[in-house]
Amino acid sequence: MAVSDSSNDEEIPKTPDSPKSEEELIGRDAGEPNASPGPDGSDGRFIFGVAQQGSLKQAETQIQAQLQKQKIPRAATIRVSRKKQGPAGLPRGAHPTETRLTGGAVSRSSWLDVWKGRRHTVVWATLDGQVMSLWKKRTDKFTENVFHVTSITNVSKQGSGRFSIHFGKKRFEFMAHNEVVQEGWVTSLLATRGTETLPPPEHHSSLIMKDPRSKVYAAICGHHLWLYNKKEDFTLGIGMTCVSMNVASVKQTGRHGFSLITPYKAFNFSADSSRELGVWFSCLNQGILSALSCSEVAQRLWASPWNKVCGDCGSANPEWASINLLLVICEGCAGQHRALGANKSKVRSLKLDSKVWTEPLIKLFVACGNKAANEVWGYNIPAAEQILPDATPVEREAFIRAKYIKGLYRRSHPLASNRSLLEERLCQVVCGPDVTETLSLICSGARVLCRTGDGPVALAEQAGQALQVELLRHNEFLEAPTFDQLPTSKDNPGLEELHGKLEDERFLFSQENQSAACDVLDLREVIAVYDRSEGSTYEFDVLTLTDKLICNANTQDVLLTHLLYILKVVLPTSVEDVEVTGLVAASRVSVLEGHGLQHTDAWVALRPGEVLVFPTDPLKTKERLALSTDQRHNLNSTDNTIEMVLGERTVTVQFMKQSSCTSWYTLLQKAVSSAPRASQSQPPLTPSHTACDTVPPSIERCISHITKHGLKVEGLYRRCGIASKVSGLVKALIASPGTAELETDEQAVLDTGSALKQLIRVLELIPQTNKDQWVKAAAEPHEALRLRSYNKLVKQLHSENRVTLEALCGHLYLVQMNSQENRMTAQNLALVFVPTLFQELAMSTDMVRLTRELIIHHALVFQG
Repeated sequence: MAVSDSSNDEEIPKTPDSPKSEEELIGRDAGEPNASPGPDGSDGRFIFGVAQQGSLKQAETQIQAQLQKQKIPRAATIRVSRKKQGPAGLPRGAHPTETRLTGGAVSRSSWLDVWKGRRHTVVWATLDGQVMSLWKKRTDKFTENVFHVTSITNVSKQGSGRFSIHFGKKRFEFMAHNEVVQEGWVTSLLATRGTETLPPPEHHSSLIMKDPRSKVYAAICGHHLWLYNKKEDFTLGIGMTCVSMNVASVKQTGRHGFSLITPYKAFNFSADSSRELGVWFSCLNQGILSALSCSEVAQRLWASPWNKVCGDCGSANPEWASINLLLVICEGCAGQHRALGANKSKVRSLKLDSKVWTEPLIKLFVACGNKAANEVWGYNIPAAEQILPDATPVEREAFIRAKYIKGLYRRSHPLASNRSLLEERLCQVVCGPDVTETLSLICSGARVLCRTGDGPVALAEQAGQALQVELLRHNEFLEAPTFDQLPTSKDNPGLEELHGKLEDERFLFSQENQSAACDVLDLREVIAVYDRSEGSTYEFDVLTLTDKLICNANTQDVLLTHLLYILKVVLPTSVEDVEVTGLVAASRVSVLEGHGLQHTDAWVALRPGEVLVFPTDPLKTKERLALSTDQRHNLNSTDNTIEMVLGERTVTVQFMKQSSCTSWYTLLQKAVSSAPRASQSQPPLTPSHTACDTVPPSIERCISHITKHGLKVEGLYRRCGIASKVSGLVKALIASPGTAELETDEQAVLDTGSALKQLIRVLELIPQTNKDQWVKAAAEPHEALRLRSYNKLVKQLHSENRVTLEALCGHLYLVQMNSQENRMTAQNLALVFVPTLFQELAMSTDMVRLTRELIIHHALVFQG
């Protein structure tokens, strides 16, 4: 969102009405970098140049055409249908563009397209009558750009929904999705003429900002710290962001450094000298103190950055609290909480109700407070439904009732469907420090008075958990909440057709192809993705807590590109393309095993023959569950659960929405139908046991040993074993595989891995006579055709070679599933094993790709 500068035309090209000179445009390097490639593979570059032999008039025509094209957003890459939700198709809870902000005709907000140089992006723009702010996402707490309206020197309107805001030599260029929105912005901006200017800065100078490290210009104006890219922007009044100091605290860090800490982010700076540091520190502290005048309780609660803003609307310096919900709130929201009734929300003042605020209660709010409360009650609030400090009483009431009475945004505990297990878990949790889970259990219906005698309160007291006792006491006699099922998406004939394109972590929607965005979905709000393709129809669904998007593509390749893009954003851990290739469904869930809680929050992904579990907890690893037609899978739509009986294991998956649960179950049946029978499939923990028992015992023994003891060994198969020990192991395994002594320490595992590679090389799984066919298959440009060719080629192998290769690839798949610990991704394993399998062809990149695909797609390749 940078600004155009007439003194430096490289930043933003002029409009077609005022083009650059031919010398500036002709001869510019067409390969100049631009926006990152989109999912459709386009890089958005605009080439300025003409044929050397063309006429000057032709050159001018081509330049004008390119400039005109540059002002059109990149073409959409997929078609999207969604339910109409109010005026102009806005999502549920969103407000009409022309009336979003209070304060009269000068208030405005909407999505707008902007250009930075030759790059195009979309921002959420707001105007409150004095300050215009540009945000990357509607829920962001800090702006991309911000400026006071008195800094504007001119506002000009062009055709096709475009308008410009000028600041002396620089300008912003925007495009609205229709002329009504364009006219509204231009009218409002012109109406702000005569507004009072910002107060003169109390202090301003250059600072070094860390993370990312860059030089900025900063100024203190009233109770705000304004940050600018450079001093010239400070002079023009074009800021990067504006930090309110009444929700901040400052502390010194290092010799010349200091941090301004807010509830959402810490800004770290470094001054040029100790003297300059002292001036900044003094001015910031004075600004913060002048904004605060409150009781000791409020000051102590506000020591936690999360408590310095209202837990519901985000207003600064909230002076009320709901002591049973662990929520610090502003006066406006406190009135709505009182209306819920004292049996739902116990509202107390931070200033007036001093007797309530015992030391344990204050410590509980400082340690947990709004952070814990919103991890439970506000776990998944759509951006369009989150209220802001300027919300009306009607909007506050609707939001607070939806949040605490209907429980629409809560994080339901995985055991919520079973009251006895829920209360048993409560008795376990209160003996430890996890207050957030205790709050989740109470929110889901666990009763504090669930036992006589040694109930949760007594157990917490015996365990010395004072904070748990305090929370339990304030919820002791309250009604256990009973929530309706979360709203399900139902088919509605009133669909609106949009054009969608993916950018970073956002899904942009426009009403016409190559037109400005009318709405944006933050992909982090997505709770499920399902591939609905059938025959020549290429379609997938994207579900959020409140909406369902139906996405259609012209070809399967386009659909898969978009599907993989979304999956790589929503899955909680970083994944490679190969890990998400072939997935037909992914959903956010809780996972239980038996009666125990395995993952309170995770994503499960489905592809033919297997289920992948991606925990959101970074300390837990990904898991693969093999499917077979002999297994039993039970759907319970009342509790939104699917029970999978996998041999000796029983895994239950609980979904956030009923529609998500039923969709997953339908696709699970298809995935199981394409899986082998249990006798033919690999058990979850020992993928070396495959189709039959003709795998050479020596190789079988190595694979079993490494699967059991070596999956977490860093550099497995890449690091070599000790030559003398490896040679001895190979001889022992050939002579007597069952009795050969294999040790379990790290070096012994590496020795076993090297022995396995030697045994496979000697066996020559891919015969020399067949290698030409494998080379030809590897060179095929389309993945689907390559996999089909591999499937035909493995069927031509001798039965022992085939099952041995299948066992090896299944084992290596399990190794790469643990790549977070062992650092051996599918690509790394392919580089290691391509010489073992294909000897002299190991230098070919096609053969490396082939080996990687044998690992990743082994179920498809070997079982069709």
